[in-house]
Amino acid sequence: MVIKRIKYVVLSICILLFGAAIIIYPERYVASCFEGFVLWAECVLPSLFPFIVLALIFIKTGLADKASLPLKKATRILNLPQSAAVCFLLSICSGYPAGSRMVAEFYENGVLTKSDCDKLAPLCSTSGPLFIIGSVGFKMFDDKLLGMKIFIAHALAVTVFSLIYCRFCKKTSALPPKPIKSNGNLLYDTFYGAVVSVAVAGGFIAFFYVVAQFLQDFNVLYPLESFLKLFIEDGAAKAVCLGLAEATTGCRHLAGSTSQIKGALAGFIITFGGVSILMQQISYLSKTGVKPFKFISFKFLQAVLCFLILLLIG
Repeated sequence: MVIKRIKYVVLSICILLFGAAIIIYPERYVASCFEGFVLWAECVLPSLFPFIVLALIFIKTGLADKASLPLKKATRILNLPQSAAVCFLLSICSGYPAGSRMVAEFYENGVLTKSDCDKLAPLCSTSGPLFIIGSVGFKMFDDKLLGMKIFIAHALAVTVFSLIYCRFCKKTSALPPKPIKSNGNLLYDTFYGAVVSVAVAGGFIAFFYVVAQFLQDFNVLYPLESFLKLFIEDGAAKAVCLGLAEATTGCRHLAGSTSQIKGALAGFIITFGGVSILMQQISYLSKTGVKPFKFISFKFLQAVLCFLILLLIG
């Protein structure tokens, strides 16, 4: 009870300080919020919305269930539910937070158990090729090849770590897949769901863009930034700290740094996701019983593995 009260007090103080900063310096933080929405519109919306639409159509028409049938044997060997392959493919094609949403939707429709979701949450937590290769590699770093390397390392890190974890979990459930259908208006349900998803993602990005600016202005992350400066150049250290709050912001700042390992650092930020992406995923996964601390720990380990892979491949 005491710990809970302390957490409540600390959270209240942080919210009050953040709100006061916005009121005192509206010219700075209103502009920062606008920049966050611009970043979302330029880099995230084009890569997320089309795939969200396709993913929802794939699921609501029942095609996802049919597509999982040929992979039944493979998922059994890997100790995964039959729908795992479809969830993973939709996740890695669409990007954050589509995978988490798919897992939650399958759970709500009785296709997955809580145990299944616990295993699929880290596996179906990936960024998409359009964002990594197009937005980060080509648009931010002006290096499409680097974007491809980051995407490959990212996919390998998430897959390898998650499958190793699944092998040590208890046997998956034998729930038969159930068709997930729309409420009678496929196009409306699909586009409504897609618009809500990308709008929510935009809200998260804009808000945490402001949070990142606040943390930078008041040197909240100065201790971590100072520690990172012992190993990487100043601009990269600052970018990583910003990326821990909002990944897209961190990648954009990394692109302007002179660090020799900025590609590997971008891979770490993208794979970990930052607070903004993590909160988006947890907002969906909370209804499945997935524990936030465990999920975040998995994401951190995946990010470290992605970083190491990128260091090796150069």
